[in-house]
Amino acid sequence: MSVIEDRHESDRDIEEVLGLNPEWLQRVPDYLLPTEWASFKSLLLSETAIPNKYKEMIGLAVSGATRCRYCAYFHTEAARLFGATEDEITETAMIAKNTMGWSTYLNTLQFDYDNFTAEFDQVTAHVREQAAAGAPA
Repeated sequence: MSVIEDRHESDRDIEEVLGLNPEWLQRVPDYLLPTEWASFKSLLLSETAIPNKYKEMIGLAVSGATRCRYCAYFHTEAARLFGATEDEITETAMIAKNTMGWSTYLNTLQFDYDNFTAEFDQVTAHVREQAAAGAPA
């Protein structure tokens, strides 16, 4: 099949799946569209190891961190489409904010990474022991 035939086949599939062929997909170069669409479709629109709602919430958190308004809109609406509640969307934003804040703190002060991981390994071992003993987390 030629690059143009592959393009037309992808365009038809996009329109069938999405109901239209959005400009942002139309502008993908002909030789890349079949691969990009296949990746997008199989990762974001198909059931994989991570449920679609959670994939979209991850995408929303990353979108907030990278400050991509296009991505934030896409992933918010896709999360809603896959069943995310407003509380889950808000909590996703709060988790992203919390992660970015701690990342800024840890990286700015340049804590020793090996010591950080060793301490965190101790924390997780302690929490596991407590959970096994029936203590609340």
